[in-house]
Amino acid sequence: MNTEKYDVVIIGGGPIGLACGIEAQKAGLSYAILEKGCLVNSLYNYPANMTFFSTSERLEIGDVPFVSNNAKPTRSEALEYYRRVAIHRKLNVRLFEEVSEVTKSDENYLVKTRKKNYEATHVVIASGFYDIPQKLGVKGEDLPKVTHYYKDPHFYAFQKVLVVGANNSAVDAALETWRKGADVTMVIRGEGVGERVKYWAKPDIENRIKEGSIKAYFNSEVEEITEDFVSIKTPEGVVKIENDWVISMTGYQPNLAFLKKVGINLSADEIMKPQYDENSMETNLQNIYLAGVICGGMNTHSLFIENSRVHAERIIEKIKSNFE
Repeated sequence: MNTEKYDVVIIGGGPIGLACGIEAQKAGLSYAILEKGCLVNSLYNYPANMTFFSTSERLEIGDVPFVSNNAKPTRSEALEYYRRVAIHRKLNVRLFEEVSEVTKSDENYLVKTRKKNYEATHVVIASGFYDIPQKLGVKGEDLPKVTHYYKDPHFYAFQKVLVVGANNSAVDAALETWRKGADVTMVIRGEGVGERVKYWAKPDIENRIKEGSIKAYFNSEVEEITEDFVSIKTPEGVVKIENDWVISMTGYQPNLAFLKKVGINLSADEIMKPQYDENSMETNLQNIYLAGVICGGMNTHSLFIENSRVHAERIIEKIKSNFE
């Protein structure tokens, strides 16, 4: 298998991985960005009608303006923007190349994908967190009727839909499928919808629940899923309802197992935060860096595109100093 050599190999072709590539390019470093799916794969998997909480200028990278039709850009606008950035910057992005391992090779690192091997002096891991759904852990969760990725509401028209979760993804799925004619029930673990729900969606979902258009079981959990029914554990006992589809929007987690396999230390608590230097983003492994939301471990709501863009600058500044 051929081996290509670079100063920097960046694992992850999301907005922060692209930002790292841009900074490497500006610094005159040779680099390759490896993405396991399509360009900005995580954003591609967002719901089709999703609107960002951030304004467009806070999602910009590489000094390329992000012009949106509205104050809050949509998923389709973001896909168009980051594709345009990749073209404008002529970024060296290798798509559909999932990294299987990173190992030490003399003074460098060997990064393996199923297509090729890459040798790099420095490795940046910017793999995000949208890859592994948080499972419900109940019987029937593996049935074809259950999905952890909600895409388009039309598919669910005139169907009995159960939405599990209390935050933005769950609220969007519930409202959009209901507006397309679905009979929607929500199962929410806490006493109400999440505090992080977008300010324009929160009163909408609360009013729909209050008027009874969308049924909601609070302080409740799914107990079992069958082909035709779902059993819900509620404070009043188990409720069994007819059901066609389950949209489980219970969150996602970063691939921390991959970080451990590489040799990066994780905190011993439930957050499992990776070890890295806040100034340089370098991990406990020399010349291996972290960028983006993966830096937060299981605390996936602490970092976003807008407050992670600076990671790219810190990392490349440190890498440049290594060549001086």
